[in-house]
Amino acid sequence: MKAAQAIHPCPPWAYSFIVHDTPDDMCAAVAQRIAQVSAHAIGERGLFRVALAGGETPRHCYECLRRSLVDWKHVHVYFGDERCLPCGDARRNDAMAWDALLRHVAIPRDNVHVTLAERGARIAALEYAELVQHALPFDLVLLGVGEDGHTASLFPGNPATEVDETVVPVFNAPKPPPERVSLGLCALNGARSKIFLVSGAAKREALQRMVRGAALPAARVLDAEWHVDRAALPDELAAPH
Repeated sequence: MKAAQAIHPCPPWAYSFIVHDTPDDMCAAVAQRIAQVSAHAIGERGLFRVALAGGETPRHCYECLRRSLVDWKHVHVYFGDERCLPCGDARRNDAMAWDALLRHVAIPRDNVHVTLAERGARIAALEYAELVQHALPFDLVLLGVGEDGHTASLFPGNPATEVDETVVPVFNAPKPPPERVSLGLCALNGARSKIFLVSGAAKREALQRMVRGAALPAARVLDAEWHVDRAALPDELAAPH
């Protein structure tokens, strides 16, 4: 695996991109980074509280993470967002995380805190807010970016993105299902560490818009680590390699 390259765009972009040659390189590097953050949190506070993301790129990262050295008995897992689908539905983020990571590691069942999204967005958001209030601030939130610049289930122009609450109900999402539950921007920004994983040419336009100053939901998560593969890197930032 080649060393990652850091690229520092000019303002208005406030962050650095950590660029990896391939998605596999990126996922392996981020898994190692998560293990480092977990060790630090456990050493400092005795627990590591992490909010996981859904999506295919995080899935591959989780497959790498299950081979990393993590003290799972001291890890508490939460979810950045969840789709309002029946419990056990394969399209849910908790089902994906269980399949890709959690069933393969020695994490106590009681340390996995799922959203009861099958109860509907409004009720589930209220219940999850009560549950996560004892976990704040998260030690780490892991995030992805959609082609429209959304992160978690915070979509451009959706009222949920403007709600100043720890957990927000999401209605009329532009991607199915229309009802979801998401951590709000205040909870994401309050985390001690934030890591984005972005891969593929389909994400390049969203990153390009952010570089040019568009206040897309993902761009509103501040002081984050941005890990991207070369296919996602905007053309104007690409360097010979």
